[in-house]
Amino acid sequence: MRAMVFPGQGAQAIGMGKDLADAYPAAKAVFDEVDDALGEKLSALIWEGDQDTLTLTANAQPALMATSLATVRALEAEGFSVDQSAFVAGHSLGEYSALAAAGALTVADTARLLRVRGQAMQDAVPVGVGAMAALLGLDYETVTAVAAEAAGDEVCEAANDNDPGQVVVSGHKAAVERAVELAKEKGAKRAVLLPVSAPFHCSLMAPAAERMKEALADVQISAPVVPVVSNVRAEGVSAPDDIRDLLVQQITGSVRWRESVAWMHSQGVNEIWEVGAGKALSGMIRRIERSISCAAIGTPENIAALNA
Repeated sequence: MRAMVFPGQGAQAIGMGKDLADAYPAAKAVFDEVDDALGEKLSALIWEGDQDTLTLTANAQPALMATSLATVRALEAEGFSVDQSAFVAGHSLGEYSALAAAGALTVADTARLLRVRGQAMQDAVPVGVGAMAALLGLDYETVTAVAAEAAGDEVCEAANDNDPGQVVVSGHKAAVERAVELAKEKGAKRAVLLPVSAPFHCSLMAPAAERMKEALADVQISAPVVPVVSNVRAEGVSAPDDIRDLLVQQITGSVRWRESVAWMHSQGVNEIWEVGAGKALSGMIRRIERSISCAAIGTPENIAALNA
């Protein structure tokens, strides 16, 4: 049983999706649709631009979604449709890619929502006030305790439960720095601040959640062709009203990736395709459940290999 998963921020790279757009008209059409929806040539930035500009949250989020959906369209052109999967899922912004892939959102609406989401997350906390750090080699319960101890009268929360040995904390910069030192004392293999511009997936993102609630209120959400595994619930959801509510909660909530993969495995998933840029999720999945076979699919060569 197969699932498709979609990457989050950090996977972006100049040139991503260009070879797919050149090889598949349906893939090129996705980039054109995103350009039209945003009223700008985001595709030019993705393919020929500057990495720092692409990495800006408001650009990276729709750009990664465009690349993921272009890959989906290329897969469809070769006979691999989304409804052949049991579930779709995505890491943080990747959940929007999953929803678009499964037909719950149009590509144009998804691009506009992600532009708002990226800008709202950037605006929620002044640059330099917040931070995020990856704590490696500690389990989720230990990191939750470290975050609580580090917080004091500030915010420090577990933001991403990525795999059994990688949990990311998010919050006020000083509190996150305290968590890094505490984690080292607790035996973390590594504890490093991440090069991000805002403290995502913690309660400091509440202003962004309000903006997303407004943006999502006006968007048509359809039932997906297959259930979408929610970051917030770590289980499949299909009801449009649930999807809308969970996308708002996702802004401040923890990304429960480890539990999401474990849940899909419990439902019989033994093969996962990582669709779009990069292959970070495949590494996480292997650490969560070794018996799941993974394939990272983001180039025409990757797609050709599926038919080999």
